[in-house]
Amino acid sequence: MRYTAFLFLILLVACKPGVKTQEEENWIPLFNGTDLEGWDIKFAKHPLNENFNNTFRVEDGKLVVRYDEWDSMDEEFGHIFYRKPFSYYKLRIEYRIVGDQATGGPAWAFKNSGVMFHSQSAVSMLPDQRFPVSIEAQFLGGDSVGDRPTANLCTPGTHVVLDGKLHTPHCISSSSKTYRGEEWVNVELVVLGHEIIHHIVDGDTVLTYSKPQIGGDLPEGFPLIEGTLLESGYIALQAESHPFEFRKVEILDLSDQYE
Repeated sequence: MRYTAFLFLILLVACKPGVKTQEEENWIPLFNGTDLEGWDIKFAKHPLNENFNNTFRVEDGKLVVRYDEWDSMDEEFGHIFYRKPFSYYKLRIEYRIVGDQATGGPAWAFKNSGVMFHSQSAVSMLPDQRFPVSIEAQFLGGDSVGDRPTANLCTPGTHVVLDGKLHTPHCISSSSKTYRGEEWVNVELVVLGHEIIHHIVDGDTVLTYSKPQIGGDLPEGFPLIEGTLLESGYIALQAESHPFEFRKVEILDLSDQYE
């Protein structure tokens, strides 16, 4: 009798309206696997949509960051922005780190990239601006020794609330393990406006915070004042001097659940 009741409860939950399985979720690819349609590019010291030295490319169905056409780098950091802003969503990215760092790349940028979100648009960036005002989930790889977790938090022109307190240092490490080779890493972000943000690596939640907001050093003339909560923004992938590959960039828009 108890078994029958338990089975009925399982069936009732499974058939409840509005409850979607993972297979039914409408994940939308932001990168189409063919070209860079739908994205804007901005490099520091270069005009909007100049893909400087052919850095962002599509190869074998992957969106890649390459430096084989660069002689050296002089803080010409780049970002590729998806043109539509988002507010409440899950973002899933699969990346790997390959090859050698570009000549002139800073030491901190070794095996370093990331995804910027709740970001200003590419169009609004100043000509020499190195990084967009945004929240960053930082992607790092390790050398042969030492710990270097990935899916960390960095905050160019922003702050967040962490463990109930305003967090103002620029970066904080996640609890992820160190990835040292060229293996694929699966990162998922759960971004619910300014309410809560989770960083997830290979299924494990490695960092959680809330209330992303404007704060710290800002570009000249930036229109939002310190303390302004960030409810939405653009998504951008970085080019910071080390080759990266992205084989999946997809989003599950949750905005209709929070209207």
